[in-house]
Amino acid sequence: MLATTPILEGPRVRLVPNTLDHDAVLFYQTPEDTFRYFLSAPAAWNPDAFASHMRAHRENPKSRVFTVIDRASGAVVGSSSYMDIDPKNRCVEIGSTWYAAAARGTAVNPECKLLLLEHAFGILDCVRVTLKTDERNLHSQRAIAKLGAVREGVLRAHRITSSGYVRNTVMFSVIAAEWPVVREQLTARIKAG
Repeated sequence: MLATTPILEGPRVRLVPNTLDHDAVLFYQTPEDTFRYFLSAPAAWNPDAFASHMRAHRENPKSRVFTVIDRASGAVVGSSSYMDIDPKNRCVEIGSTWYAAAARGTAVNPECKLLLLEHAFGILDCVRVTLKTDERNLHSQRAIAKLGAVREGVLRAHRITSSGYVRNTVMFSVIAAEWPVVREQLTARIKAG
């Protein structure tokens, strides 16, 4: 389904395969509290632990990790991933997403999601794309819903985070039949600025 991490390009952002070279830049762009709701986080807040965390994510055979680059400036502004890649069932998850403070609340996230969803449905022939978040992360829940994903419910005591917290997970999805409407809404949102 995804032998390699593709390069995805839009008018404002370029998603490229994450590499060790990106990790130091990402570390200095990333606020320390970014991973508080993630299932896993760097073991300590320093460049080496961050690089180790990213390496483990890159080496997961069910993930493809992207570095997000602002096309106008060439600056690294975040990361997002395909996760839980399931070729048999033609499904992927989009997750482990974060952005530098300057990129938050801009067209960066909707454009990244548009590119990732377009590739998932148009090239990978997915029937479902999952997005999920910690139940405590209300900001993320609002952002996912704003993308047009359908909230499916809450999986109680679903996962234990690297900090030992037993997390409830809010599940969202976009299915292939919904994709044309979601694409149209995302495109209009991006054009509106």
